[in-house]
Amino acid sequence: QVQLVESGGGLVQPGGSLRLSCAASTSIFSFDTMGWYRQTLGKRREFLARISSGGSTIHDASVKGRFTISRDSAKNTLYLQMNNLKPEDTAVYYCNGHRPPSDYWGQGTQVTVSS
Repeated sequence: QVQLVESGGGLVQPGGSLRLSCAASTSIFSFDTMGWYRQTLGKRREFLARISSGGSTIHDASVKGRFTISRDSAKNTLYLQMNNLKPEDTAVYYCNGHRPPSDYWGQGTQVTVSS
């Protein structure tokens, strides 16, 4: 059974940085794509960034230039480097693995940006 486990969330001041990690229980190359999403209470889950098995990346315009997706295949781990964090980045962040026809999700990690 595929498991994705996020870590690295926490409380950070505006302008600060965090790096989220997503450890997969299987080879990250077994997924067509892996990505990061976030969700706040009462809102739909929002796409942030995605990386293909071939290494191509896409970042949503709302975070481009501040957030960077990457991976370490030796560790089967996906990362999201988040810089210049803003209060509106406060959310639960989720890791996704897409292996058609299925989608796999982690349990989420809370990021709170506040002074």
